[in-house]
Amino acid sequence: MRIALHTRITPNKMIVATLMLLTTLFFILFLVAPLATVFENIFIVDPAFADSSVVHRLMAYFQQPSLLNSLKNSLSVALLVTLIIIPIAFIFAYGLTRSCMPFKGMNRAISLIPLLAPSLLSAISLIYWFGNQGIALKFWQFLGFESIYGMSGIVLAELFAIFPHVLMILTTTLTIADARLYEAADTMGTSKARKFFTITLPGCKYGIISAAMVAFTLTITDFGIPKIVGGNFDVLATDVFRLMIGQQDFQQGALVALLLLLPALFTFSIDLLIRKKHAATLTSKSVVLVPKKSTRFDLLMFGFCSLISLLMLAMLMMPIYASFVSFWPYNLSLSLINYHSILVESDLFHTIINTLTLASFTAIFGIIIIFIAAWLIEKTAGFPRIKALLRLFAMLPMAIPGLVLGIGYILFFNMPENPLNGLYHTMSILVICTIIHFFSTSFISTSSALKSIDNEFESVAYSLKTPILRTLWTVTLPISLPTLIDVARYLFINAMTTISAVIFIYSPETELAAVAILNLDDAGDVGGATAMAVIITALSTAALLFFALLEKIILHRTQRWRAA
Repeated sequence: MRIALHTRITPNKMIVATLMLLTTLFFILFLVAPLATVFENIFIVDPAFADSSVVHRLMAYFQQPSLLNSLKNSLSVALLVTLIIIPIAFIFAYGLTRSCMPFKGMNRAISLIPLLAPSLLSAISLIYWFGNQGIALKFWQFLGFESIYGMSGIVLAELFAIFPHVLMILTTTLTIADARLYEAADTMGTSKARKFFTITLPGCKYGIISAAMVAFTLTITDFGIPKIVGGNFDVLATDVFRLMIGQQDFQQGALVALLLLLPALFTFSIDLLIRKKHAATLTSKSVVLVPKKSTRFDLLMFGFCSLISLLMLAMLMMPIYASFVSFWPYNLSLSLINYHSILVESDLFHTIINTLTLASFTAIFGIIIIFIAAWLIEKTAGFPRIKALLRLFAMLPMAIPGLVLGIGYILFFNMPENPLNGLYHTMSILVICTIIHFFSTSFISTSSALKSIDNEFESVAYSLKTPILRTLWTVTLPISLPTLIDVARYLFINAMTTISAVIFIYSPETELAAVAILNLDDAGDVGGATAMAVIITALSTAALLFFALLEKIILHRTQRWRAA
């Protein structure tokens, strides 16, 4: 960092420079270095072997039918899920935004349920519905499927797990519409079908493509669902886990991680380009579109949305019911045997405490680090190059799959010569990894909130020679509280259900509840795994209610000026 000698170094500049240095160092140590270690393991050449170059290993990989098949399977599943989820979520979002159907709030709330549950819950639910001893196995076979284990099970479970992510993007896209275009079309006597294909769809094309990119990325990088219902249907995510944990082949595992990273980087780049183009299409003269009542259309939308909501409730309620069944399917009497088994006999209560600890620390320290990074970029003067670098670091985690990030952590922090080796297998490394994993989305929300605050506050404070931290504490922070609560809620809920990144870096002492689900399922204790998944969902729901109450209390005390 070069500062001209003639420039006066004020206390405010020193504070900003110090915080920028610390934030940059944080990203270098916990984002750049782990990722660099992954690439280092890919390109490292072992002198003991004549052909150990990355090109040779890549060729050797593609010559293995089983591993090459995993790549094809991953791409096939991701593409199929994307093609199915986009039209379903679009129609659902269309009903929420462009109709006057009843019970919109209820359908919207039900559609967000998968956010509160680990993705493993949908896979476990399918086992009880369509598994070898499932209650609807005959129906599944009637549809032409032999078993839920394999591609069909992965696709169905992924549809449930990623639905709210896709829906939120499409809902936002359909909400942003210019009513003037529809009024002009009505004046010209344009039919509803033509308005849909000439106004609605073209206006939503960027949102649809963005949603498709998100669906594809979430599916191809997911680890939990293929692990539960994949059976012999291998995908890249399970290959990475087997190579890293089962075979301890770090070089080959890093290579497969690279193959997992490439689609994510590709979709991220397209999505970033689309976001810029989409933002440019919005104007200040746009008029909000208000849906008009149409009994037939509203009932049609209500019927479709209700059907999807019922299917989602069925996916949720089945594991809740099964968790209380004594011994599925032979003894269907209700009891607490499964909960007693995992919490007392298996002594897994500490995994729940660990999960709550992880979620709490992630939310607390996450909002501090994210807010400081966003504030430095949006609300401080000078250091344009460092700001550009920080923005790049802040957005990069969005393109990094959790498995790749976890591999980077195990390779970087597990090195004995690394001074940070003491963090390995501690709760601290789990918290840091989780913050990095979910950094980008939280940063975007916080950055947007700070951009909406008039820069005149900083200008006036500067002219009055007010310390920059005082302005931050008395003006910027209170105005940003609603967004910070949303960010804390987002971090807490995701930390409760995350598994892909932390699966490589936990220890027996820091084992998490989501990881315990996988271990219980591997041990054949599906009932115990189900009970643990239900506990996570219940705790996430309770946390959601807590944050809603906290938001109401804090906003009532600190945001009265908004109503003035």
